[in-house]
Amino acid sequence: MAAIPVIRQDDILELKKPHPCGEKRFRVMRVGSDVRVVCCGCGRDMVLDRLKLERAIRKNITISEEKPND
Repeated sequence: MAAIPVIRQDDILELKKPHPCGEKRFRVMRVGSDVRVVCCGCGRDMVLDRLKLERAIRKNITISEEKPND
């Protein structure tokens, strides 16, 4: 059985399929049974079902990975 992915606010998610603007990365704004994400390319705001989103995630880029601490 696969592990449940940990999704936190301000994480960047890379999804399997691109948004119509061509971008595959989305920033998590709110987490719950539905997850609010914003496209990093065009800024479109979407609310997605958590189970559908978990299946669509290719990679989870946390803030600590994107911006190393100095």
